[in-house]
Amino acid sequence: MSKDRKQTSTDDLFRQAVKDAQPLKQDRTSPYRKRRKPVPEKTREDEQEVMASLLSDGFEPADVETGDELLFQRGGIQNTVMRKLRRGQFAIEAELDLHRRTSEEARELLNQFLVVSQQSGYRCVRVIHGKGLGSEGRVPVLKNKINSWLRQKQEVLAFSSAIARDGGTGAVYVLLKKL
Repeated sequence: MSKDRKQTSTDDLFRQAVKDAQPLKQDRTSPYRKRRKPVPEKTREDEQEVMASLLSDGFEPADVETGDELLFQRGGIQNTVMRKLRRGQFAIEAELDLHRRTSEEARELLNQFLVVSQQSGYRCVRVIHGKGLGSEGRVPVLKNKINSWLRQKQEVLAFSSAIARDGGTGAVYVLLKKL
């Protein structure tokens, strides 16, 4: 009996405490969530993009001569795709001409070109680097640089020297990854 009496007095106390309370219009409340500390995500993305865009001159696959064909294929690219690329059977959606550019200018232009091309949804682009016939010792400086730089870019799936009508060994077709 004392238990019922104690229960009743607790109920009475509660009812007295809430007698002036108004019902809420909404019966659901959102749970309290700890908010994350703000993270400068855009700054982090920009820094990662800059790091990804840096092209190193330290990585040199092998020196190529004026008439040598450039060819590169990442793992997972089918041989039929490479065959089509080498034959120039993909539609060229954009083109970059690097004739008479310095290495620094070429690097910056190539990086910008690849970013814009990928953002535009282009799959196959052409980069004209020249054969190096006008450089000292007739050494294809830009051809060697392009060979090195394109291998370092993760958005580049494959590249191949162009067919004769599109520039031959003085240009490359570049196959880009979809965004």
